[in-house]
Amino acid sequence: MSAVDTAVPAATTGTRRAGAMPLRFFASELSLIGRRRRNQAGLAVLAAVPIIIAVAVKMANPDPSEFAEGGPNFVGSITSNGLFVALAALALEIQLFLPIAVAAVAGDSVAGEANVGTLRYLLTVPVHRTRLLAVKYAAIVVGAFIATVTVAGTGLLVGLVLFGGGDLTLLSGTTIGLGEALLRLLAICLYMTVCLSALGAVGLFISTLTEQPMGATIAITMLTMASWILGVIPQIDWLHPYLITHWWNSFGDLLRDPVAWDPLRSGLLSAAAYIVIFLSAAWARFGSRDVTS
Repeated sequence: MSAVDTAVPAATTGTRRAGAMPLRFFASELSLIGRRRRNQAGLAVLAAVPIIIAVAVKMANPDPSEFAEGGPNFVGSITSNGLFVALAALALEIQLFLPIAVAAVAGDSVAGEANVGTLRYLLTVPVHRTRLLAVKYAAIVVGAFIATVTVAGTGLLVGLVLFGGGDLTLLSGTTIGLGEALLRLLAICLYMTVCLSALGAVGLFISTLTEQPMGATIAITMLTMASWILGVIPQIDWLHPYLITHWWNSFGDLLRDPVAWDPLRSGLLSAAAYIVIFLSAAWARFGSRDVTS
């Protein structure tokens, strides 16, 4: 098949997507993200981690005291309640796997369209550039939520099957029922989605700077890793509150009684600042960009 033959369907697809109403355009964008094999494979990897954790703990049957140091004792508490599988998986995957999942979607958002030659067709129908960015970012946010819920849902399911459920003992020692525990798990997923959406805003901006989606994805991932590394250097502790990843682990404060709201509030404000700044930067960059592909 010639380059002309492949360009025509791509142009037709871009025109059809752009000509749709905003909700249909958004649904089309979600469908496009969901159909990509790499995104499907990424969700499979995200879901595999809590399964591996649960099976490993079930086989090892560890002493909870072995995990007493180094933060919330999620892994050591798994044997007492299967819901801790979801919490342990979220705590582990927020360090790398979940950011990579968001980076893959955000990096491909604009750069991917430019790379395959459909971006200019989306803009000549016409689709207003602001609306295009809004749809792209909304799809990134939904993708972040789906990724987070995939981890939590898989962990919850396999945890309940292998270890059972029942009342949950919070980090502060208070015991709550399973229903309230599930609500807190949902709140944790929403908090982590907001944090990852801030990374998605950074990724959308980076995606407007290049036509290579893989390069954008790598740049976003490296930025995340750099933030984690800087966050453990005590000599620059003045910088830590401003790092994008600094407040991500504060989700554990939702498992206290009463809930420690100050770190959560700071995390949400930090995420909101990143979202506003980098969405504005993406809009400024994309609004003045000469799109040739």
